[in-house]
Amino acid sequence: MGNGNDGFSVTGLRRLREVLERHVDSGKIPGLVALVGRGDETHVEAIGTMRHDGGAPMRRDTIFRMASTSKPVTVAATMVLLDECRLRLDDVVDPWLPELADRRVLKQLDGPLDDTVPARRPITVRDLLTSTFGLGMDMTSLGTPIMGAVFEKGLTPDLPTPMPEPDEWMRRLGELPLMHQPGERWQYHISNDLLGVLVARVTGRSFETFLRERVFGPLGMKDTGFHVPDDQIDRMPTLYAPDPRSGEFTVWDEAKGGRWSLPPAFQGGGGGLVSTADDYHAYFRMLLDHGMHGGERILSRPAVELMTTNRLTPEQQAVRSAMATENVHLSFGQGQHGGWGFGMAVRTYRGDYAPIGQFGWDGGSGTSTYADPRNRLTGILLTQVGMSVPDSARLIHDFWTTVYQAVDA
Repeated sequence: MGNGNDGFSVTGLRRLREVLERHVDSGKIPGLVALVGRGDETHVEAIGTMRHDGGAPMRRDTIFRMASTSKPVTVAATMVLLDECRLRLDDVVDPWLPELADRRVLKQLDGPLDDTVPARRPITVRDLLTSTFGLGMDMTSLGTPIMGAVFEKGLTPDLPTPMPEPDEWMRRLGELPLMHQPGERWQYHISNDLLGVLVARVTGRSFETFLRERVFGPLGMKDTGFHVPDDQIDRMPTLYAPDPRSGEFTVWDEAKGGRWSLPPAFQGGGGGLVSTADDYHAYFRMLLDHGMHGGERILSRPAVELMTTNRLTPEQQAVRSAMATENVHLSFGQGQHGGWGFGMAVRTYRGDYAPIGQFGWDGGSGTSTYADPRNRLTGILLTQVGMSVPDSARLIHDFWTTVYQAVDA
């Protein structure tokens, strides 16, 4: 372990394990895999079991549903296309996504869907990358006609209906007005799914195929994709969404026969990936290495800088902060760090143990993945307890608190 300036302190790692074990021993978290990497040192803990009532032990190579921690990884596909000048940041998306041409915008956010004005300008690639194209999961607007329509049309992850294949998904999206003018307001999630459709249409291959060729393959991310093959399904835990009132473990998704046991109709960049701690470590290390993996360049240095630094105006940042602070049991400080780059959060102020500049995101399935350039640090925490209750959010918070205590010099 050593106490060199590129690693972790022995006492810090001991405390990390003790805190993780405490969460599993509490009965609230059946199992977890945690990875911390710094310089050439990597430390992994696999604690607990695959099911809440026992079953096989968690292992380093357990495959987890990454949920929204998919976003920081899938956005790399669009960056490859920018690097190759097959897309430009300020290209209008209409040639590839004609369903988004000639947009109408709601006069009032809570108004009827036909009370609209024309969009002031077309939607650009930049609008999709910064999550400001005009539509998104707005938790402060639940109950409005537009959010109701987004759910009813199956435009969000399987709530309440499965997402249709991409062309049909685009057709339904094209029937809706925008909530805000293009480029005006940061909004969560839908833009990340849209980027996957854009990549597929620009490249003429499936989103997953392109990601595998240009990102997953070169990085050795052999267990990352949009479903788990049948011969590997035993490596995936049951996913739980505990009852918010009783805390009782309710199955959200079984591994065998569940949502990730077959290739999906829609390969969702916003939340569709399955992966492992080591695969994600390879990806975030590549970002810390300015786009390099070994001797191979995956992304250009400026592409990585754009992704991992704040892209929001102060007005947009206020909306982004409201999302975190008003869903407080989900964020616990995580998520409350101000900025947003491309597909990921970026800390713009220091509100807890992590420094400014840390980037990454958390997932509703109980996942947390961040990298920190200042300390050359990567942290990945994967569980199978959804955010219907605060238990995995508390675990995530304690994980980061102990990781930063373990950073030695």
